Amino acid sequence: MGGVGLIICFIVAIVLMIWLISKVGVHPFLAIMVVSLALAIVAGIDLAKIPGIIGNGFSGIFKSIGIVIIFGALIGMALEKTGAALKLADIVIKCVGEKRPEMAMLIMGWIVGIPVFCDSGFVVLDPIRRAIKEKIKANPVGMAVALSGGLYTSHVFIPPTPGPIAAAGLVGVGGNLLLVIMVGMIVSIPVLIAAYAYARYIGTKVTLKEDMQDIGKSYDEIIKSHGTLPSAFLSLAPIFAPIVLMALGSIVKMAKLQGGFANFMLFLGNPVIALGIGVIFAVVLLAKTGKIGEFNLMTNDTLKIVGPILFITAAGGVLGKVIAEAGFVEFMKQNAHIIGSIGIFFPFIISAIIKTAQGSSTVALTTTAAIMGLFTDGTSMMATLGLTTEMGAVLTVMAIAAGAMTVSHANDSYFWVVTNFSQMTPEQGYKTQTTLTLIMGVVGIITVWIASLILL
Repeated sequence: MGGVGLIICFIVAIVLMIWLISKVGVHPFLAIMVVSLALAIVAGIDLAKIPGIIGNGFSGIFKSIGIVIIFGALIGMALEKTGAALKLADIVIKCVGEKRPEMAMLIMGWIVGIPVFCDSGFVVLDPIRRAIKEKIKANPVGMAVALSGGLYTSHVFIPPTPGPIAAAGLVGVGGNLLLVIMVGMIVSIPVLIAAYAYARYIGTKVTLKEDMQDIGKSYDEIIKSHGTLPSAFLSLAPIFAPIVLMALGSIVKMAKLQGGFANFMLFLGNPVIALGIGVIFAVVLLAKTGKIGEFNLMTNDTLKIVGPILFITAAGGVLGKVIAEAGFVEFMKQNAHIIGSIGIFFPFIISAIIKTAQGSSTVALTTTAAIMGLFTDGTSMMATLGLTTEMGAVLTVMAIAAGAMTVSHANDSYFWVVTNFSQMTPEQGYKTQTTLTLIMGVVGIITVWIASLILL
């Protein structure tokens, strides 16, 4: 098939995928698989090769990042169930102070959102927001927006949240999650500043019909109701132990150290092993809080949540393989002077379109990353854009992440979590949550673009 025909097929495939997910209600896994198969057939790929392409694209994802995603989700679940997430929130409150409620909510959300899904994080932390509001008469809308922004920032930018882990694996940097985490944290800073500024502004513009008179428990009662919270060390260890181990492994690798000890540190610094040790700390956390008996049930619940994400990610791998085999990327290379001018904005635009159309940030992250392909593959979209270094791949993940938060509206479950728990109307949700995510996404891609000018 000719180049123009391939472009038309690609556009139709994306539109069809979005239509199946958002309008027909087909599960994203099935929608992406159907679209991948249809695209392979229409693009003229040899029918005998198609099953192999599908199998390789699907299995490659599980081999590279499947275990990492599961371990990261287990850590997040343990922090949520043991009260460790509340302990982290309590640490933030004591450090920042209740007199800066929006900042406290923002930082609290950002830290808790690293291992915990943003939807769950908002549900867990919202009672603290309500209690602080009553205690110091802080603005409830401003705090809700700040909490939402903090959670959402780490949800899309920072592993071990499944979305950015999956995107990192799909573009070829799943083996260096430390670099993804570090860059994600740096990119987060301007985004958090923008979220904080907007939270302070919009909090004075939106008035709730019901001013949350029935708040339930006070801040101290909320903390006490969970019994004795785990220590700060145990609460932090499942998150930071893997980061420290990956950092040490990276230092050994950069220093090109040799010998038994160096090999041992490289072993511990591998993302699978490092996050596995994080899970061990999570099990210790469960034991210390008397909830080790719930570990089996917790694991089952986690796998139920992570399973669809893994399948969606694997389906995205299939789509990426089909795109590469169909010759689409080769055509784009021949017209690199056009697409090259877009550069790092290309993955942002694709991700933002998919996010806005179908609502899921994780689907936007994985699908866009699959379209981009491996940075080491000369036939991938990454090569067409000139993003053929490890840093280029990491910044691509950040650009995709910025797009994956642009924007949260009525087709996004997080939109309804934030508005319902904050007692906002849908109209107020568009003024707060939707506008917030638009600002954050734009600030995010501008930050990534500036970083690309310096680092690439």
